[in-house]
Amino acid sequence: MNKRSFTITGFVLFFLCLPDSLPAAAQYKPAAPSELGHPVAIVLMAVITGLLIAIAILGSAVLSSMDIYRERVKNGQRKTIVPIVLLVAGLLSSNSLLAQDETPVQQTVVHNIVSGLSDTSLYLMLSVVSLEILIIFSLLYTLRVLLGIERKKKMAVPGKRVVHWFERLNKTKTLDAASEVEEDMGHEYDGIRELNNPTPPWWRWSFYCSIVFAFVYIWRFQIAHSAPSQLEELAIAEADAKEAKEEYLKNAANNIDENNVTLLTAADDIAGGQKLFSTSCAPCHGAQGQGVVGPNLTDDYWLHGGQVKAVFTTIKYGVPEKGMKSWKDDFSPKQLAMLTSYIKSIHGSNPPDPKEPQGALEKE
Repeated sequence: MNKRSFTITGFVLFFLCLPDSLPAAAQYKPAAPSELGHPVAIVLMAVITGLLIAIAILGSAVLSSMDIYRERVKNGQRKTIVPIVLLVAGLLSSNSLLAQDETPVQQTVVHNIVSGLSDTSLYLMLSVVSLEILIIFSLLYTLRVLLGIERKKKMAVPGKRVVHWFERLNKTKTLDAASEVEEDMGHEYDGIRELNNPTPPWWRWSFYCSIVFAFVYIWRFQIAHSAPSQLEELAIAEADAKEAKEEYLKNAANNIDENNVTLLTAADDIAGGQKLFSTSCAPCHGAQGQGVVGPNLTDDYWLHGGQVKAVFTTIKYGVPEKGMKSWKDDFSPKQLAMLTSYIKSIHGSNPPDPKEPQGALEKE
C-alpha cells in the first residue's frame, strides 16, 4: 500500500468509525415516540443533520487537499501523522460511546429539564452535537495544516486606523468631524443631527429568528395544539404535585411516633379509629369505651396519662403487667394515631353503665 492510499484509508476509517456508535445511541431511544415531535428534539435533530453535512463537506475537502500536502511536505513520516491521529480519535470516540452499553440505564427522572423530553434523550442529542462540533474543529485544523495556511499577524499601516473587533461585530466605525458630514442624514432637531447608524447585524438576525420562532409558536400552541397551553401545563403540574403530596403523606404517615403524634380530626380518621376500636379494644373497654375489664375511657381519670402522646404510647407499647398487649406489631403508626384520636373523641360521652373511675384525675 503506497503512502497516498494509506493516507486516504486513514480518513475513510475515521469516518467509518462514527457509525459504530449507533448501537450505543439505540440504548437511549426516547421512551415515547412522541418525543420525536418535541420542538427541542426537532431543533437538535436539524442541528445534528446540518453538522453532519458540514462534516461530509469538510471531509471531502480534507481528502482533496492531500495532494497539495504531499507536494508541500517531502518528509514521508509527516504524511501519515494526521490520518493516524484521526484514525485513533475515531476509534476512541467509537469505543467511548460503545462503552456506554455496559452502563446500566438510569431510571426515568420525574422532573425533566425540558418538559415532554426525557433527560436521557436531551443529553444524548447534546452529546452528539458536541462531538460533531469537535470533529468539525479537528477537520478545520487538519485542513489548515494540509494547505499550509498560517495565521498572519496584522501589521499596523501608517495612516490607517486599526478597526476594533467590536466595530467589526457591529459593522460600525468611529467618525471624526470630516466623516460625520458624509454620514449626515440631513435631519436635525434641537442641535442634534441624525447620522447613518444602521442596526447591528446580530440584532437584525435575532429579530428575524424571533419572527420565525413566533410562527412556530403560533402554529404549535394556537393552531395545531400539539403542545399543552399554559393552563394545561398548570393542570399537569398541579396533578403531579397532588400525586407527589399524596405519596409524601403516605410515607409520612408511617413516621408517626409518640414524640410527634398529633390529634387527628378528619372524619375518615375518626371512623377508621372507631372500626379498629370495635374489633380490637371493645372486648376490654366496652363498645362505647365505658370500661369492662379495662378502665373507662370516657371520664377524666387516666391510669397512664390522658394526653394524646400518653394515650398513643400506652396503645403502642401496652401495659403487660396489667394484661394489655402491645399493638405496635398489629397496627401501623397511622392506625395507632387514628385509634388514639378516636379514644380522645369519645371523652365526656357519658355512656350507660360506666365503670368506676380509675387512676389520676386529668382535666382538659
